[in-house]
Amino acid sequence: MRLCFLVEERYRHDGMPREVIRQLSAWGHQVDVVRPGRSLLRMSDAVRAGSHDAWVLKTVSGGPGLTLLEAASAVGLTTVNDARAIRGVRDKALAAAIGRSRGLPLPPTYAAARPEALEEIPEAEFPLVVKPADGSSGRAVRLVPTPDRLRALRAELAVEGMLIAQPYVPNSGIDLKVYCVDGELHATERSSPLSPDGGVRGRRVRLSAEVAAIAAEVGAVYGLDLYGVDVLLGPDGPVVVDVNDFPSFKEVPDAAARVGRAVLELARRGGARSGAAFVGALAEPVLAPEPVPAVATGRLGTRAAATGRL
Repeated sequence: MRLCFLVEERYRHDGMPREVIRQLSAWGHQVDVVRPGRSLLRMSDAVRAGSHDAWVLKTVSGGPGLTLLEAASAVGLTTVNDARAIRGVRDKALAAAIGRSRGLPLPPTYAAARPEALEEIPEAEFPLVVKPADGSSGRAVRLVPTPDRLRALRAELAVEGMLIAQPYVPNSGIDLKVYCVDGELHATERSSPLSPDGGVRGRRVRLSAEVAAIAAEVGAVYGLDLYGVDVLLGPDGPVVVDVNDFPSFKEVPDAAARVGRAVLELARRGGARSGAAFVGALAEPVLAPEPVPAVATGRLGTRAAATGRL
């Protein structure tokens, strides 16, 4: 297969997707790498029908890569994830509206283009978690205990663009992160970006049937195949606080091989989600599946020529 990876500047040195690209190349696939943040793109020629079996994006919110991925999708090419699905989770205000309307356990979410508008939120909703609507990797997430503190942060928040605010969910200070690789669910836990001690750096944990069902439903609601879900275990049960397309997949065993196999499978079936993808994942608590078996290079086609530089 011939694949095109769109890699934004922030991720050019990250293990994800670098290791996936190396794995696919080792299996004999051709992987072309485009860095949309550094390239002059002639849009009339950049996306051509038949040029690649699938386009894969590792992007930042609002980055130029999403435009290119959407262009590929617009002319009928396979994208991983679906370009429309990525847009639906990259805007956290939009993601909250979609998720709540479909019954996902998301907290009530306020959105405002200017921080002073957030000051209209009733005092009973405090403490609040305030963050940029296009944020990622825990950037600029703030716990705001009182309306007075919110007013004091007005100038600081003004540089963040569109904001969202959600009532704080009491929890242990540990985020449960569930990664989905085309139907396989893997659970890890690490300290919340709001935790003062940063005690848990990341470790695999058992995934309960309740959280597995929620994680599976997240994929169905947003139309994602490769994604991560941040879950808090609050006093009233699990709460979804973030959804990420193409996350880091940290602590997922054989992550590069698993993600690579998922990309190939999605490319083969044209990116359509498998209706049976989560069969068996919901019946009982699960740990990560067995390691991915080795794949013979010769069986998968000609040896890759990875182009571009990460």
